[in-house]
Amino acid sequence: MFAARASGLVKLMGLCLTAGVLLAAMVFPFVGGLGLASNRAADTVDETSGDLAKGELPLVTTIQDMNGDPIAYLYDQYRIPLESSGISDTMKLAILAIEDKRFYDHQGVDWQGIARAAAKAGVDGGATQGASTLTQQYVKNYMAFVLGADNEQEAWEKATEATVGRKLREARVALQLEQQMTKEEILTGYLNIVPLGNQTYGVGAAAKAYFNTTADKLTVPQAALLAAIANRPSSLNPGASPEKALERRNIVIDKMRENGAFGTDETEAKKKADEYKAEPMGIVEDLQILPKGCVGAGDGPIYGFFCDYLLDYLRASGITNKELQRGGLTIKTTMDPKATKAAKESAEQQVPKTQNGIANVMSVVQPGTDKHRVRALVASRDYGNKAELGQVARPVPAEVLPFGPGSVNKVFTAAAALERNIIGIDKSMDVPKVYYSRVYPNGGAPWKVENAGAYGEKMTLTQALAQSPNTGFVILQEKTGLDKVVDMAYRLGMRETLQGANRSGEPLKSDKSNGPSQGDWTKQNNAGSYTLGPGATSVLELANVAATIVSKGTWCPPTPVEQVLDRYGKPVPLKEQPCEEAVNPDLAASLAQGMSHDTNGSGTAAEAARGSGWTRPAIGKTGTTEEHKSVAFLAATPQYAGAVMTYADGNSPQVICASPIRLCPGSAQGVFGGQVAAPTWFNAMKVIHEGLPVAPLPPAAARYK
Repeated sequence: MFAARASGLVKLMGLCLTAGVLLAAMVFPFVGGLGLASNRAADTVDETSGDLAKGELPLVTTIQDMNGDPIAYLYDQYRIPLESSGISDTMKLAILAIEDKRFYDHQGVDWQGIARAAAKAGVDGGATQGASTLTQQYVKNYMAFVLGADNEQEAWEKATEATVGRKLREARVALQLEQQMTKEEILTGYLNIVPLGNQTYGVGAAAKAYFNTTADKLTVPQAALLAAIANRPSSLNPGASPEKALERRNIVIDKMRENGAFGTDETEAKKKADEYKAEPMGIVEDLQILPKGCVGAGDGPIYGFFCDYLLDYLRASGITNKELQRGGLTIKTTMDPKATKAAKESAEQQVPKTQNGIANVMSVVQPGTDKHRVRALVASRDYGNKAELGQVARPVPAEVLPFGPGSVNKVFTAAAALERNIIGIDKSMDVPKVYYSRVYPNGGAPWKVENAGAYGEKMTLTQALAQSPNTGFVILQEKTGLDKVVDMAYRLGMRETLQGANRSGEPLKSDKSNGPSQGDWTKQNNAGSYTLGPGATSVLELANVAATIVSKGTWCPPTPVEQVLDRYGKPVPLKEQPCEEAVNPDLAASLAQGMSHDTNGSGTAAEAARGSGWTRPAIGKTGTTEEHKSVAFLAATPQYAGAVMTYADGNSPQVICASPIRLCPGSAQGVFGGQVAAPTWFNAMKVIHEGLPVAPLPPAAARYK
């Protein structure tokens, strides 16, 4: 008995000392012996209370498609912020009953509660309770989950450490906060910030997650359960510890009865309380928590590639990860769900999603002279983390891949030659069956170049772009200059491909220790094979090249963003590259006419066009790498541009064969761009163009004919 009383006396003295220190902290500029300089502390108090008064909590960022429909969410804390009117009185009564029944009587620090707790400790040695007000808890939660959000566990431990210094700061902020906010604002703020388990913060998110309802419709048992687990979500998790959570919920209901929440008639109040306690917890079987990130996007397997590219683009444009995860941004994207689904279905039709060692990717860009909007980024693979299902969690339709586009690069040779007046689209070029290049030697000996098909000795540039002879374009590249061709490719859109990655497709490090860039390497090594397209490439940039050509020669960065709004609905500026004239409009129009025969007649994509029922004017160029490990197709109408690449994406890339699509190591009958890549483009674009008028290509200029 004596020991218990002695222990209680010690606790009583400790609480009295704490109360005295707290009072001193409010009155005096310095707290002697604690080493706390009040001037510096006051600045922190002012800043913290000011931030709390603003109520800027971590919020969910919403990513929308071009129609404004949500496609993904980003967050560290799942929270649905509410005004006071959006929270039921039942919820407010429940939290006050269990946490701070004298909330409306104190000014932030409950001196009476401290004294009561001290007396209890002194009389029976019981635990000290009731000394922390709801306002102080609001401060504590803010310090842990807002100021310390980078490391919540560490921040929570710091915000709850049993030290006089921590209690002093918390009390001072609470007292000041009560001068800046009304009681209702503080109560609402607390109910918006408090952690309630299972990634939920605040009663708005918890009401949705646990009961699939809104906070203004919470019943007494529901509100009591949320109040029960407030600040103790780990030990009272309704899923992991249902018995403890139910027991605590019923305690809250009893506290509500004691505080008069069920009326003044004690008999009737007890009857109601017993009825409420008899109800089950009522938690939904599948918690209604927002999907998180690109993998959890609404149609994540389809939309994830676009989402992933979008995040990379936003970070490069000045939006930080913290802003994305906590800023409550609304990001309206350029993604067209119709185009995306059409492209996805077409890609899978040609290459099944689980096809061993082969992937098929497509990018769609809408041309324009003010913006090039990315409308679709898809792959035959699903987006996700389950590699055993063939999934991949990288933006493969947009990133630089370690595979070449083949003869698609002949477009750059043609464009550079046109610009230098070396040839016109109707003028003839030499197309020998075999050509030995002395400009691009191979180990000291002339480089032997052969055609993959039979051609006449001469053909026009337009015919050559449609039928793709190798020898003719190597000769044209010699006359034009390799550097000019590489520079033209960069100008038309292959910017990250040529200057942001090395020849293996790896992003260049900041110190360029894994360089040089692919563009620099090509020039430095006089790599004449560039026009035949053996090197790494980005399918999105290929699509953007096509967009540049049909946009009167105007290059714009391929953007996935329409607008970014902050939590208040104000636009957030992005650091985006401006559009620029890559080539003059006459050259672009002439090049477009020169590329307009690949989809008809004897063009390499003509059979695919006919098979899909395609009849619109379009520019196009197929490509096949020498070893048939990748094929590509670049094409556009004035309304939409796109590119497709089919490539061997296994650990040991092999030759790809068609009919059916498969790996065929050592085969001499490899796939061509007109067989898989081109059908993917036509079948997708036929759907995407539905309802649009047929748009003609611009006429060629006389000086480029």
